[in-house]
Amino acid sequence: MRKGILAIAAVGLLATGSLTACGDNSGDAGSGGDKKPKIGVILPDSASSDRWETADRKYLEEAFKTAGVDYVIQNAQGDKSQFQTIADQMITGGATALMIVNLDSGTGKAVLSKAKSQGVATIDYDRLTLGGDAEYYVSFDNVAVGKLQGEGLVKCLTEKGVKNPVVAELNGSPTDNNATLFKSGYDSVLQPKFDSKEYTKGPDTSVPGWDNAQAGTIFEQNLTSTGGKIDGVLAANDGLGNAVISVLKRNSLNGKIPVTGQDATVQGLQNILAGDQCMTVYKAIKQEAQAAAELAIALANGQRKDTGQTVKDPESGRDVPSVLLTPKAIDKTNVKDVVADGFVTKEELCTGAYAALCTAAGVS
Repeated sequence: MRKGILAIAAVGLLATGSLTACGDNSGDAGSGGDKKPKIGVILPDSASSDRWETADRKYLEEAFKTAGVDYVIQNAQGDKSQFQTIADQMITGGATALMIVNLDSGTGKAVLSKAKSQGVATIDYDRLTLGGDAEYYVSFDNVAVGKLQGEGLVKCLTEKGVKNPVVAELNGSPTDNNATLFKSGYDSVLQPKFDSKEYTKGPDTSVPGWDNAQAGTIFEQNLTSTGGKIDGVLAANDGLGNAVISVLKRNSLNGKIPVTGQDATVQGLQNILAGDQCMTVYKAIKQEAQAAAELAIALANGQRKDTGQTVKDPESGRDVPSVLLTPKAIDKTNVKDVVADGFVTKEELCTGAYAALCTAAGVS
């Protein structure tokens, strides 16, 4: 089972072509000159999703330690000023390569520009910085992530036999390009349903900073404004989905209204096992971290690698060398695959009341 799901994750890497070295470009930014190779990583927060601290940090550390490279990983905790301060400290502290998950494109662009001016090579990790000048972008096919969410919600509504369902969309942060890509994906599935009058479009709202507390307030307002007439919720990630589910529980509607998610967090998977969330999207973050670490290590040593793929920056029009991995839809029938892949453990997932649910779902 583990082999199968890793093969799916590897499809994205294979599609990009092998990451072959293009040689030592000693005159390029990030060549390091006489500086010792050192990699700086800035994560965005720990509130919007558990993944940044429980998965990304862990897998990046593993990759850097295995390679024996000097590194530092810090988390900006959603603070733009802190994000810039951390970047400044890393640059002055001798970083020869900098990997960032931007809080917004404006802040990210400023950090990338300063790094470049100091001869520090850069990578956009998970989120593309619009108008930025990072050497590489490593992520998942985020439009495909959104399509899986849209298709998952359609499947759940069909299974429940809901006729002309009112569908609400709870989108991610308006300053996160990934949220835009996710929405593009799920709207490509849902909009034709709205256009044909098969579905009715309900509230369509974005959540600043992916803030889960705000998401709960926003959805409660949505539910009130529609007189409780919402039949399905496209929630852009598991954190937002759980905020929706919390509101539904207070109104004794959990399990009756399909809710989507993304990130395959422990909480999201438990909600699926309990029947409160209909699906999530698993992104093999270990594969993403390994691909990014490989590029970062090369850059820190003054090398460039050919990814064989690019993504066009919609703001600047620049083709950014990229690695995009393949996401996987997860529902109750294949929650076990996420455990088999080692992304979450049975011990943390199958606690208390979830133990029997795990057994029923074949989690071992």
